[in-house]
Amino acid sequence: MNRIEKRMEELKAKNEKAFITYYTAGLPDMETTEKIIEAQRGVTDVIELGIPFSDPTADGPVIQQASYEAIQKGASLKRAFELMDKIRKGGNEQPVVFMMYYNTILNYGLDTFIKKCAQTGVDGLIVPDLPLEEQETLRDSLKGNDNTILIELVSPVSGGRIPGILKGARGFVYCVSSMGVTGQAADFHKEVIGYLSKVKSISSIPVMMGFGIREASDIVPMKDIIDGAIVGSHFINIMRDSGFDPDAAREYVTRFKREMNKGGM
Repeated sequence: MNRIEKRMEELKAKNEKAFITYYTAGLPDMETTEKIIEAQRGVTDVIELGIPFSDPTADGPVIQQASYEAIQKGASLKRAFELMDKIRKGGNEQPVVFMMYYNTILNYGLDTFIKKCAQTGVDGLIVPDLPLEEQETLRDSLKGNDNTILIELVSPVSGGRIPGILKGARGFVYCVSSMGVTGQAADFHKEVIGYLSKVKSISSIPVMMGFGIREASDIVPMKDIIDGAIVGSHFINIMRDSGFDPDAAREYVTRFKREMNKGGM
């Protein structure tokens, strides 16, 4: 059981929903990224750390721009690993997932990448451009490394593929709430309730919903189905608007987590 699975078990025991934030590594620089991660310590259940990529096909304008700016400032996978090493040595045991594209992994070297994940405390991987049918090589490399797990994504059009995608899945399942890219302002798929209910009925692990969520009120219609929410583009916008103030990060995540778990939401 790695950090993600342990945290999910803790939340289940307390009957609480999980809150996950996405943030682009290196925006506006690695030092500030570290402060924003540290500000969420003890509140946000999992940090999804985006590894900047030149062509982030699953992401909308907000994260695309964040990736571009981070790359211009020298952000890289190597520096993201250095950041992970630093926060782990500083005693931060918060679960961290790398959200990244497969070319970045291949360029680094698959086996070297997996070893480095274990060494620096990367708990999970989300690779949106790697469908189930092409995961075998990565899955084989992850065998024997119980510290780092592959997080699966499903979408409203996954349909009959959902059982296969979830077979052997670990940590949590990331349910894309709409068609298209990230940051679509709660413009959820018209059949989102039925889709999430289907995933929930099949999944043996927690079901998380992402894409387009801004506030806890956005997930009220799904509150009895999902086990938690993921916020990315909106969180980055909050950071920009605050001048990348760590206090603003902590204030937002604390409020979201509290409102999401309050009775009668």
